[in-house]
Amino acid sequence: MIAAVHPVQRPADARLLVVSEDGSITHAARSSLVDFLRPGDLVVANDAATLPASLHGIHRPSGDPIEVRLAGRGSLARDDLRFAAVVFGRGDWRTPTEHRSAPPALAPGDRLVLGPLVASVAGLLGHPRLVALTFEGPVDDVWAGIARHGRPIQYAYLERAVEMWDVWTPIAALPAAFEPPSAGFALDWKLLAALRPRGVRFATVTLAAGISSTGDPALDARLPFDEPYRIAASTAAAIRRSKAVGGRIIAVGTTVVRALEHALGRAGIGVADQRIEAATKLRVVDAILSGTHAPGESHHRLLQAFQRGDALARANAALEGACYRTHEFGDSMLVFRAIMDGICRDDLKEERCAPLSCPT
Repeated sequence: MIAAVHPVQRPADARLLVVSEDGSITHAARSSLVDFLRPGDLVVANDAATLPASLHGIHRPSGDPIEVRLAGRGSLARDDLRFAAVVFGRGDWRTPTEHRSAPPALAPGDRLVLGPLVASVAGLLGHPRLVALTFEGPVDDVWAGIARHGRPIQYAYLERAVEMWDVWTPIAALPAAFEPPSAGFALDWKLLAALRPRGVRFATVTLAAGISSTGDPALDARLPFDEPYRIAASTAAAIRRSKAVGGRIIAVGTTVVRALEHALGRAGIGVADQRIEAATKLRVVDAILSGTHAPGESHHRLLQAFQRGDALARANAALEGACYRTHEFGDSMLVFRAIMDGICRDDLKEERCAPLSCPT
């Protein structure tokens, strides 16, 4: 796979690799997504808008420059100003995270001056770069300060600095995500309008999508962090209706899988704190629309709950062989849960696509 360096959500040539229930693989245009759905299916997406969660400033005790990347919260409540954050030293997104300098030594009580904002370190969270922060001041002033001073979190493979409009999905609502729920970049209003005539419904959840990488192996091993979510009663009812008629629940992104599986599809608020991986028994979600992910990434581990063994290995080989684009502005995968007679299968070898060559 190759990195998608252009921050364009819906390029005309975006591709879709489909892994069917029997493990067979199909290459398609992403615009043909609806062709792989059937009457009774329910598509569920994360409607969280992306916060400008990268804040540059100064570590007041030392005077050293820092970058704070907000990475988690305990709730979606507007007046909850406590955050988990990853702190870097001097530099910005142009330097790969794994090469970023460490921050000055952080200790409880340290104050961080982040443009118009001041935050205090409430404690270390098991790593020198991961801290609990509490912002000072009135709630309205804090959110206004984040909006004015913050920038979207981004990574060095992108060719330019991204703007907020680059990272908000078309269905963005409550600003809650720390990085975009980027599987939702595949959606547009034309696609959503095409669902209803086919008997496919659409619903949303809200989950505060966390960060995808810290550049530190020890911290990356802890990803994903806990993520608060809210599932509306209307979404829970849509899930029940779809299941009642034999429809499938299609989650748009790993965040939706976490929320629906944690809540078992029920309405309410909660914090998704579980890992979804090969040993996980999925109880709600039947398929996932996701970006392309390499083995070893936390997102790829989640795919192992849908397809195991040879199926994912062949899917990865197909992605590599056809030079699919990866990362948040890349191509997509639609992976169905491998079930046949109630048994997960990983021994089906059929592949319905001819090998493709990478452009030279």
